[in-house]
Amino acid sequence: MRQIVLDTETTGLEWKKGNRVVEIGCVELLERRPSGNNFHRYLKPDCQFEAGAQEVTGLSLEFLADKPRFEEVVDEFLAYVDGAELIIHNAAFDMGFLENEMALLGRGPLAGRVRVTDTLAMARERFPGQRNSLDALCKRLGVDNSHRHLHGGLLDAQILADVYIALTSGQEEIGFGLPESEVMGAAGAVQAFDAAVLLPRPRVVATASELQAHQARLERLRKKAGHAWWDGARPEEVAGA
Repeated sequence: MRQIVLDTETTGLEWKKGNRVVEIGCVELLERRPSGNNFHRYLKPDCQFEAGAQEVTGLSLEFLADKPRFEEVVDEFLAYVDGAELIIHNAAFDMGFLENEMALLGRGPLAGRVRVTDTLAMARERFPGQRNSLDALCKRLGVDNSHRHLHGGLLDAQILADVYIALTSGQEEIGFGLPESEVMGAAGAVQAFDAAVLLPRPRVVATASELQAHQARLERLRKKAGHAWWDGARPEEVAGA
């Protein structure tokens, strides 16, 4: 299944209060790697920003005035995400807004077309009782977000893609479980190990002088301890002697 990391920016925190989507950013992952096939649109909301929302996103109604409305990009958006797994941080928020946009157009639910994975729920399960915001996860998982000065749909989707990979990383990241034992080579090309061309393992043999020194050390230990378990005696037999 295709994976699409998705983030939206909105005019406020609640679609029930009439807030709308002003930006959609999507990053496609194929076999857990960004494909470069991204989807990014700014949208004209036909409503005002709530207090604080404009400062968070850095967007303005003036900037969005000549951008398309959701109804103008909905078919393109649905064609892009159809059948994919959407990876979203705090999925209830983004899906609530997107489902509202669909309902306003009389379109069927988006949830019927996609599968949704919530990285916030994943993070809370893995790090219970800790802060699990996107910034907090970046710090905890070593993801660089130093360029994130404002919230942005595509930027946040790109950062979330790195967070998701780090959050779910395991043996598959170093090649285990891939078909035909394929792993990534140093240059990025896919390589497969061929057991027939592997060099034989070297056989290390102790020299006569090394064996003599080893036996002498064992004898010193035997005299000091009064017994030696490597001679076959069990601890309880020695204690009862």
